[in-house]
Amino acid sequence: MKALCLLLSFIFVSLLSVSQEVGLSDTNRVLKNDTTTFYSAFKYGKINTHFRSFFMSTINAGNLSDYVAQAVGGGVRFESLTYKNFQFGVGGFYFFNLGSSNLTQLDPATNQSNRYEIGLFDVEDPSNKKDLYRLEELYLNYHFKQGKVRFGKQFVHTPFINLQDGRMRPTGVEGLWMDFTSRKFTFEGGYLYKISPRGTTSWYSVGESIGIYPMGNTELGLKSNYASNIHSDGIAVFGVTNKTNKHFHINAWNYLVLNVMNLVFVQNDYFLNVKDTLKQYTFSSQLAFENAHNQGGNTDSKLSYMSKGSKAFSFGFRLQRVTRNWTTSINYNHIVNEHRFVFPREWGREPFFTFQPRERNEGTANSHAFLIKTEHTFPKRQFIFASGLGFYKMPSVLDSYRNKYGLPSYFQCNIDLKYKCNTILKGLDINLLMVAKLLNGSTFGNLKYEINKVNMFNVNLVLNYHF
Repeated sequence: MKALCLLLSFIFVSLLSVSQEVGLSDTNRVLKNDTTTFYSAFKYGKINTHFRSFFMSTINAGNLSDYVAQAVGGGVRFESLTYKNFQFGVGGFYFFNLGSSNLTQLDPATNQSNRYEIGLFDVEDPSNKKDLYRLEELYLNYHFKQGKVRFGKQFVHTPFINLQDGRMRPTGVEGLWMDFTSRKFTFEGGYLYKISPRGTTSWYSVGESIGIYPMGNTELGLKSNYASNIHSDGIAVFGVTNKTNKHFHINAWNYLVLNVMNLVFVQNDYFLNVKDTLKQYTFSSQLAFENAHNQGGNTDSKLSYMSKGSKAFSFGFRLQRVTRNWTTSINYNHIVNEHRFVFPREWGREPFFTFQPRERNEGTANSHAFLIKTEHTFPKRQFIFASGLGFYKMPSVLDSYRNKYGLPSYFQCNIDLKYKCNTILKGLDINLLMVAKLLNGSTFGNLKYEINKVNMFNVNLVLNYHF
């Protein structure tokens, strides 16, 4: 911790002193003409500071445990100017538990642990309240005419490996990443060998990162035990996007998790603009197919992430209508009745059209999901109101073969309010997310299938201040 704090403090103080040495006109002159030296590339680099406050509370029905937590933190990020096409970046974040329920205590009635609030801090050490920090970015860019290559600790955003920024800090990755844009296509991809999942403070190898979050049950109904038992050297990712046709876009990705699994994901979007109006209709489809690679992570089937030879398939559709200030969509997703569709939750949230914050359909087979979403923007007030109402038909909670986490069928309603300050508090963003989930199936009288899953209310108030 001391090393990280000293590093960030040194960068922050050094750059503040630099900003005081030159006036605005001098800075503009240097940025425009004097970036051909290594010295100027660092001296006139860019610094960003971020403060974040996250309040979360979960209220469960009946006598089941309720939870509350308040996290606060701040970080600094520095990125140099380019020198001979190279660019350096570094950033870190420090946060702590300002006050919370006892996140190490199990619920007396169900013997279940906290699910949501624990992710604000360190899921591997819930008792740690103040020694929480992470060096999140440490990379070197190389820019070329139509793209760049980045090596080191960084953030990437893909359909399945992404920030999943719903807690204090997002998921980070380490490896080699490239993006390239031609006249007709955009290519992205690379090789990742380390991951720092959301809700953690350490960096893990790819195999070690699988199983940090709750593991659910095996297909035979036994408690999964693949944590620290998955062998994988890394993830090879490749994606391509074609947007040359204004009416049709295609986005395809392949994820090869060495020795564990391979996933192919394709999304198609067809756009139709209504003549002489501002209305646009979009029809979209998604296809996802995955299969185990080699032994599924371990030669012992009891310790593997995917059973050898297993396959899973999912598809979905979306019909969306966009006007000047309104966006409305009807969404559907189905995971077919074969093997469970799985992908490490530690790496990102699922991209399915029916996804809503605070729940996922990953880990199921023969599931159906329906969602109606609306969003209204108030441009003059920098305010966005969004809502979602979904119905999720799950397999029986007792059917571990098709329901890895024992999630019952449920209704979910989300209300999401976002406000961007633009006066004396410019730089401050406020986000209020409220989630209600109601049971719509049977839990066979076992409350462990309800706590933090259904018949619950979750509220989140997030403040972000950037400058």
